[in-house]
Amino acid sequence: MVTCYLKYIIDPWKIAEFEHYAKLWIPLVNQFGGQHHGYFLPSEGASHIAYALFSFPSLAEYECYRQQSMQDEACQAAFRYAEETRCIVSYERSFLRPVFGDQDDATSAEN
Repeated sequence: MVTCYLKYIIDPWKIAEFEHYAKLWIPLVNQFGGQHHGYFLPSEGASHIAYALFSFPSLAEYECYRQQSMQDEACQAAFRYAEETRCIVSYERSFLRPVFGDQDDATSAEN
């Protein structure tokens, strides 16, 4: 399993727009075989940073999702919404391997 961690720099005056964008993507990631763990918006502290986490069974399956999303009308509409509202200033993406207490070491090492 691979988890994509996204750190967004957002326009603090456009949190409502970013929240709408987030709600567009959650079902799309799930539709393409991922498991979305949610978006995390500013509450206390920095007002311009948000996060998202979602997982795919493998990096290869994540790459398939990325390719398919470039052809999907709903995904393209979500990209356009962010561009038109300019709610996202920038973002960085990292990939993590989660460790759960109920997995044995062999399973964790395979992914």
